[in-house]
Amino acid sequence: MRRFPVCLLLLLGLLAGCAGPADRDGAAGAGAGAGAGAGDAVRRAVADWAAGAAGRPGGVPLQSWSYEVTSVRVADGGTRATAGAELRYRLAGHDAAPAGGARELSLAASDGRWRVTADRPAPGALPELWDQGPVQVVQGRHALVLGAGPRERLTGIAAEADRAVPAVTAAGSPGAGRTWAGRVVVLVPDSVDRMAALLGSAPEAYRGMAAVTTGRVGAAPAPADRVVVNPQAYQELSGEGRRIVLTHEVTHVATRPVTSASTPLWLSEGFADWVAYRDSGRAPRDVAPAAARAVRAGRLPAALPGNAAFTFGGDQEALSRAYEESWLACRLIAARWGEPALLRLYEAAAREPLSRALATTLGTDLPALTAAWRAALTTELGGP
Repeated sequence: MRRFPVCLLLLLGLLAGCAGPADRDGAAGAGAGAGAGAGDAVRRAVADWAAGAAGRPGGVPLQSWSYEVTSVRVADGGTRATAGAELRYRLAGHDAAPAGGARELSLAASDGRWRVTADRPAPGALPELWDQGPVQVVQGRHALVLGAGPRERLTGIAAEADRAVPAVTAAGSPGAGRTWAGRVVVLVPDSVDRMAALLGSAPEAYRGMAAVTTGRVGAAPAPADRVVVNPQAYQELSGEGRRIVLTHEVTHVATRPVTSASTPLWLSEGFADWVAYRDSGRAPRDVAPAAARAVRAGRLPAALPGNAAFTFGGDQEALSRAYEESWLACRLIAARWGEPALLRLYEAAAREPLSRALATTLGTDLPALTAAWRAALTTELGGP
């Protein structure tokens, strides 16, 4: 993810449908009863309901949609039940692996049949976008945008995402064209509070952050990643700022399958920024103002940013420096060893220790890379 301070980026100059509320009514199922028979009937009721329109978000293009019931509790003399279930779905043309999560369904028995009366996230589980209200759908050439709010905003985000995807592919991002199909799903909730709810964090963690990426690092096949947009922060950006943000996040989606827990954050975040700024033509001092201020003040970093430097909620200036210094490291590698070498390093760093990856792809070691990077910081950012 990338926090782009709004004050900096301000300087940088289908089909539609709606989902109903989270509590949906739908008649389904087979004979109600008690005990094991009731449990089987509830399972059949949930399956029948999920197969119909009442059990699916309206307008959202689905390749598959199913619930696996994991528990059934019958109450009130066999007239009401609560079912725990796992929702699994794929968005048509986008998901290579299922998305979903734990759900809790309420059912009522009437005339010998069970009826699903409510579907909500299970306690502690994250909601889906359609749990928050009606969803509009904008289908672009490379992007599917699901969101709330003005349709004009969603259409603009789809157009920007459609530009970002080919830019990521053109940069030869690890995974692009091989483990990534060149498509992205963008979620646009109507507020930062609802963005935070989708991600399971406090809203304060995302204020001022224009977008983040979800997904499982190192998963195979490619997981169902989503780019989630903070509508308030995104709208405050300039056109170029929006392009940079979405290109950065789309790079994360493209590289996710070839990123692992051993990939240093300076490499993954720096690479995403390198792709985003690759064709911008902007000077390093413009792209890295926080790092430039530190260098001019005589605070040249001794080492590449550690993973802890990317923690949100702390010193914003230090966080900006971590991203900018990482971008400059990837820029240096691409300039000195070549863009293909940078791509090879990214892939190798996910499979083996960084020291070995540097030796096999660049023919250097971490002290030598660090020295070259510190010299580049001085050359690119120093001076009055």
